[in-house]
Amino acid sequence: MAVITISRQFGAGGKTLCKMLAKELDYKIRDEFIIQEISAKARVSEDWVKSMERTAGGPLSKFISGMVSRSYVERIIGDGKGYLDEEVYVETLREVILKLAEEDNVILVGRGSQYILKDFAQTFHFQLVADKEDRIKFMQKFYKLSTSKAEQAVLDGQKRRSNLYKKLGKKNYDEPHHYHMIINTSKLSLEETARQICLLVRGS
Repeated sequence: MAVITISRQFGAGGKTLCKMLAKELDYKIRDEFIIQEISAKARVSEDWVKSMERTAGGPLSKFISGMVSRSYVERIIGDGKGYLDEEVYVETLREVILKLAEEDNVILVGRGSQYILKDFAQTFHFQLVADKEDRIKFMQKFYKLSTSKAEQAVLDGQKRRSNLYKKLGKKNYDEPHHYHMIINTSKLSLEETARQICLLVRGS
């Protein structure tokens, strides 16, 4: 049928929505597969990839990337071992997402997939937004976090999102023309959001 990309403000319910859509449309969510593929292509552990996604754009990550070149590291560790920094991550991410889009019937969550697949046929791009207070409450409810930890998680998620898009050369990533539909989950339930998306995808 199609490829669906879901971009979201952290805490707006993106992953929960994706599970609903996958069940209703019989699509596959390829979140873990992306990590596995980047790990295999860069020849590093999956934990290394997850760590890169958590810290990308942070002071330590920028410091390490700026200290030494990729070619220098590859000479030191040899051809048999892998290496992953922010540049390698973004480069490999593009390859993996383009490959996944060829499968069809997949849901891609975040990671700038709406930009990487902006010209890909039969691809629908959606963005979820919500009031900050509602996003904090969502993290408290679904991830059992305290108010302070939920607020910090929302702030950290927004920073990671901003840093990734900068690496993709995108500054105005919340501009509405990037998406087929922007949905405010402070005003519309996830169930109704899923229904609206399914109507659009099935009617294409």
